[in-house]
Amino acid sequence: MLAVAFPAAAFATNCYVLAPGPGQECLVVDPGIGVESTLRDVLAEHRLKPAAVLLTHGHIDHVYSVTPVCGGDTAAYIHTDDRYRLVDPLGNVMPGLLEMLQQQFGRRATWREPEHVVEVADRQVLALAGLEVEVLHAPGHTEGSVMFGLPAVPDGLPREEGLDRTVVSGDVLFAGSIGRTDLPGGNDAAMQRSLRDVVLPLVDSTLVLTGHGAATTIRRERAGNPYLRGLTA
Repeated sequence: MLAVAFPAAAFATNCYVLAPGPGQECLVVDPGIGVESTLRDVLAEHRLKPAAVLLTHGHIDHVYSVTPVCGGDTAAYIHTDDRYRLVDPLGNVMPGLLEMLQQQFGRRATWREPEHVVEVADRQVLALAGLEVEVLHAPGHTEGSVMFGLPAVPDGLPREEGLDRTVVSGDVLFAGSIGRTDLPGGNDAAMQRSLRDVVLPLVDSTLVLTGHGAATTIRRERAGNPYLRGLTA
């Protein structure tokens, strides 16, 4: 599997491009703020064409560029419980954020809802761009937060890691941490259930591509992430 990751221009949100290989269709995961130029370069370098955009949740730092990417018949996939966030994600941001974005980019933030949106559900398996993607609903950061599981790992990983599958975790699980639950739609009790019932059952040989920061593995997080201690699957 070809996997390219790069950070957005704001909040260091990781955008991922996944494909079976060069010269094929691909999936774009979480196109955040200011990713269009880098994304165009990645697509051109690897001769890729977006078949779909997958959204781990509806926060603006993960969805801001979804409409420019979703041209033509390319659809955005988001969990039903976060679908409402695509109507006006700018209306749900913290005070001062819009002004900060305007200062950083020199223009007023605007939003246009994607024309094609597909709502997904827990444990649904999507066959897109030659890849098989399982939707894992893991609320807590938002009501409709999901992780996307794939039965493959990116090419070129060290063999000694013994990794054989991948999960794109969004803002559910980070290296050594988890997503915050104090924003609108967040729920600490729901996050605890998601960590116990969705994250912990993942096998140790799972590569975790996080929404912010470095990639990690389930083995590493099970051993050292303080937010997973004391939880039993």
